[in-house]
Amino acid sequence: MKLYYSPGACSLGIHVLLEEIGAPYEAVLTNLREGAQLKPEFTAINPKGKVPALVRDDGSVLTEYPAIAYWLSRTHPAAKLLPEDAEAATRAIEAMDYAVSTLHMQGFSRIFRPVNFAPSEADAEAVTARGMEIFQKGLAVLDKALAGKEYVAGSYSIADSAVFYVCFWWAGRLKKELPANLAAHYKRMLARPAVSRAMTAEGITG
Repeated sequence: MKLYYSPGACSLGIHVLLEEIGAPYEAVLTNLREGAQLKPEFTAINPKGKVPALVRDDGSVLTEYPAIAYWLSRTHPAAKLLPEDAEAATRAIEAMDYAVSTLHMQGFSRIFRPVNFAPSEADAEAVTARGMEIFQKGLAVLDKALAGKEYVAGSYSIADSAVFYVCFWWAGRLKKELPANLAAHYKRMLARPAVSRAMTAEGITG
């Protein structure tokens, strides 16, 4: 397998999952800051122009965080990345989708790239504020979901990798405080060897 990633991007969560399953893979740097995702070499692999992208051993390509995470969990059952219990598995997918589609795409995207959402540059500040509002509300929802639990679905799952990367953006990048349950989860994730290996490989710290 071959993972196309950018340091500290959402692909970090997939990088963590690959380390968790222990299967051979190659990590290929795709520097978003330099616009590598828009160059023909990358768009030939993923015409969507974004990471993560996973080239499987048969040469086929998977894109989109939830799809890649789900496929890894189903094809490497020994890693136990998705609970066997239907309710727990559903809750894991629910939390993963919320982290990716709401906190990331609606919240952090507005914080990090307000011009993509603003009619004019004068509106950028209001867009950023709205992104912060969405993100903080999302953190509160996830914090409640973690009440009394070490991991989102009870046991470690694909959901935790997604929750981890959005918390990394908040606590690691923006240096902001996480709610209590999420702060404990973030600390727990940082202590996992797979997380440490992925972050070391990407040259980032929490």
